[in-house]
Amino acid sequence: MTTARLIVLLAATAVLSGCASVTETNPARTATDMLLVNRAADRAVEGLTLPIPQGARVFIDETYFQAENARYALSAIRAALSDAGYAISRDRDSADAIFEVRAGALSLEQMRRVFGIPDMRVPINETLNVVSIPELSIYSNRDRMGVAEFSGFLYDGRTGLPLGAVTPMIGQYKIRSHKALMVVTWGQQLAQPGERDPGSSWKEF
Repeated sequence: MTTARLIVLLAATAVLSGCASVTETNPARTATDMLLVNRAADRAVEGLTLPIPQGARVFIDETYFQAENARYALSAIRAALSDAGYAISRDRDSADAIFEVRAGALSLEQMRRVFGIPDMRVPINETLNVVSIPELSIYSNRDRMGVAEFSGFLYDGRTGLPLGAVTPMIGQYKIRSHKALMVVTWGQQLAQPGERDPGSSWKEF
């Protein structure tokens, strides 16, 4: 009887102590990274116009538009031209103008300011072995900013003659977070989906 009770008790314990785990992927870029860059691209093309009459058919030549996440930026350029009253042509032959676009920048910048001792790697011997010293700060803040810059020029697809140029379109989207005594945090930690304007943290400094 004692053995039977022990077996039942062990079985019940095994059932009650069961657990589950979920495996998540770890992509190279976070959602916040992507949102910062995409919102910067949206801002860069706000009010985009071309030096040709509205209603003209425009073919967007993306051959030299090389950047990470370029597809989103190109779609933003197409949307801006459509909003401005231009017709987007699917092929070069039927277009009134070819708009060759290029990306000067489409990436993320980060800046961190520390009032105190930042984390460091200090060599400890002649063989350059290092020891890591953790941050010891009273206050620190972190800026994460998406930066986008596009430019381009137009030419007649039939004659190759220039029709004008588009000066650099520049957009930025920044969030700032703060930390005091390495524990207390405030400000915006993450970019929120659908948020067009991040505003500013309640103390900008």
